[in-house]
Amino acid sequence: MLNKPKIGVIGIPGKWSTEVLADHLEEQTGFRAVIDMNQVELRLDTQQLMYQGLDLMTLDGLIIKKISEVYAPATEDRIHMLSYAERAGVKMFSPTQSVGNLINRLSGTLALQQGQIPMPKTRITENPEQAFLTIREFGSAILKPLYSTKARGMIILTQDDSDDFIRHALEEYRQNQSIYYIQQTVKLDGRDLGMVFVGGDYLCTYARVGNGDSWNTTINSGGRYELFVPDAELIELGRRAQSCYDLSFTTVDIALTDQGPVVFEVSAFGGFKGALEGCGVDAAKVYADYVLKECVLKGDTKA
Repeated sequence: MLNKPKIGVIGIPGKWSTEVLADHLEEQTGFRAVIDMNQVELRLDTQQLMYQGLDLMTLDGLIIKKISEVYAPATEDRIHMLSYAERAGVKMFSPTQSVGNLINRLSGTLALQQGQIPMPKTRITENPEQAFLTIREFGSAILKPLYSTKARGMIILTQDDSDDFIRHALEEYRQNQSIYYIQQTVKLDGRDLGMVFVGGDYLCTYARVGNGDSWNTTINSGGRYELFVPDAELIELGRRAQSCYDLSFTTVDIALTDQGPVVFEVSAFGGFKGALEGCGVDAAKVYADYVLKECVLKGDTKA
């Protein structure tokens, strides 16, 4: 090819997963651009999407590695800005519509439900009394914010909690949430799985193992990564779950329960550290290779 593709990385400058992806792209193309969305300006009058003097509309592609540090409704505004470049021909990894569907937990859940993917029992309502009755029916449940990652803002409620405690928790939750998203807890064996896919193809699976002091297994809560070797049936479940979306790179969160495997969620911004530390696989390099190959196959690299 005469011109090597110019691929930018939408991410958090200085964060390992963002920088390592940019490193791999730079090694192969000589071009490097890490883009922080809070510094991007969409100029509709000149049809430019500017970041520190760089017009993102002139790039061949953009990898949406991390759209924001914390998910919020405003995150969807950033997706709309990127979709402007996408409609103009800048290739997005992953497509903005797919990413947008996963920013909001409810829309992501509905896609899994439509795909008939096994999930924990889930109820959604605006009514606080109905939410209270659901929690009592479930016995043990988790209130999940519509916009969050790594279990941030989640509240676990059990059958041992008093009615007053639960009603107070519901009241506090609703101060920052438009609707109650309630999921029944499932019995884990102290771990859950991250199944990694690149371009829809299975790459590897790692386990997040809890430290025993927290109800969740996230690394933020002291968990660690380990290798996990799934059977063909489990890989097929992960493949079906990620196929509910059109994602260039994703991690499917799967739990092994006493009632069989269930999918917690599919991530639009799966990290690379679990694959590296748990499986010894450089997922960032695999992803960079995939993106460059796709851009070359699509042709028309810009001068």
